[in-house]
Amino acid sequence: MKQFLLPVLFFCSAISGPLRAQVVDATTCDILANPQSFDGKIVRVKGTVSSGFEEFAVKDPSCAQAINAIWVAYPDGTKGKAGPAAFLQLQLAKNNPAAVTIPSRPAVKLDKNKDFKQFDSLLSTPYKAGGMCLGCTRYTVTATLVGRLDGVKDAGIARDSSGKFVSANGFGNLNLYRARLVLQSVADVSSHEIDYSRVSTATKDDSTHDSGGGDPVAAAHQAARVFGSDSQAGKDVERAAAAYGKEGDDNGVQVGFGAPNEVPRNDGAKSANNSPDGLVLNCTFDMDRLKGDALARAIEHVGTHLADLRGSSADAPAVTAYNLEYRAWQTTVLGAVAFQQKTLTAPGGYLLWNSAWPAAQRNKMVDEGITSLLRDGEALKK
Repeated sequence: MKQFLLPVLFFCSAISGPLRAQVVDATTCDILANPQSFDGKIVRVKGTVSSGFEEFAVKDPSCAQAINAIWVAYPDGTKGKAGPAAFLQLQLAKNNPAAVTIPSRPAVKLDKNKDFKQFDSLLSTPYKAGGMCLGCTRYTVTATLVGRLDGVKDAGIARDSSGKFVSANGFGNLNLYRARLVLQSVADVSSHEIDYSRVSTATKDDSTHDSGGGDPVAAAHQAARVFGSDSQAGKDVERAAAAYGKEGDDNGVQVGFGAPNEVPRNDGAKSANNSPDGLVLNCTFDMDRLKGDALARAIEHVGTHLADLRGSSADAPAVTAYNLEYRAWQTTVLGAVAFQQKTLTAPGGYLLWNSAWPAAQRNKMVDEGITSLLRDGEALKK
């Protein structure tokens, strides 16, 4: 694992005048039904945008897709605050023999007018209450968005018959989104306050977990030891912590810190780094939104993704967006339990852990919380 403390760098440049005039009106569902048909086009879409723990997307649950959302990204140099608190981008490694074709798309320049500033400010306003609410924001925003639509037929990673990684397509967190909107302008902004009232009773007397300092990966190893190495819970948390490797390991895991809300500089290309299995996993954490123990929970969550994605090829059929997120949130809850958190809340007001739940009901309540989050909050389908 190679760690660096500089913000992630991104790519984009100015768009020419004629291209600005070629705007295609579309709905979120139009785009998600056939993303590749919109690839490289400037589109106008009205929708509701959410910014959360691993999310920055225009969502419409009625689209009947496995992921009912378009990832949102800012062009290079935007320096916006909204976006995901944690982000995992997948790339083929420099030493991967598979060929990569980088698509040619028009560059985009963002109009950072007052509407955009309001948009970015609202989506980066944190929700503040008792306990730990991981990457939680206070508002969603409905707006008219114009930008370049990037679309692919298939998203995610693929292996050949021998189990070797041969492609890493798609956008957004885990490369699981088939469509991405690179923002050019924003208009007609209106905010909607997220209802956290259903968790307020459980969390109001909970103190925040912000111990600060320390090594969050070491904290994940510590959480595993709380359960014991022979228990399944201990094995699950240790598996997530071990996925990062040790500092200095050349294992294809790259860890950075910053706001991961812009188009990656090496978008669509192979990584500049090698990897033993031909896959590079770029993890980025926004430390302005993940402080103290919240960063440790994020490390456990993303570490579960790393371990699952690097599982054997026999496990590949089970690697769906829903399964990846379900397993990662399970491990995140285990970290909260190990560090004796009273509660853990996910964006949108989904209570995933409450130490006041009756012992006999805890597994059921955790399952219901995660299922509701994925189905209703993240618009994922099994």
